[in-house]
Amino acid sequence: MEPSLLQEAIQLLQKDFDLPAVQSELTEEQLIILFTPVLQHLLNRDFERLLQICYKIDLGENTFKHILHESEPNEMASDLARAIIARHKLKIEIRRRYSAG
Repeated sequence: MEPSLLQEAIQLLQKDFDLPAVQSELTEEQLIILFTPVLQHLLNRDFERLLQICYKIDLGENTFKHILHESEPNEMASDLARAIIARHKLKIEIRRRYSAG
């Protein structure tokens, strides 16, 4: 059975952001809660690495800038988490669509 879209996204996030393995199925909201502190740390301490990862995963520059300039400071990391998760899910959907042919 093919892993769920979210489970595949979690695997990509683990690879891109060196996240620890997740032992159980997570909802998207639980994943955002788990992922937000990682992004907060990168925003505060390693912004260059965050930029490199966002470039690598092809998170749109406009999306990234919009979050940086429009999000409330205390919501920035979680908004970025949502955007990155959405991007990974989209990439997986596209990959599945074109590899199923």
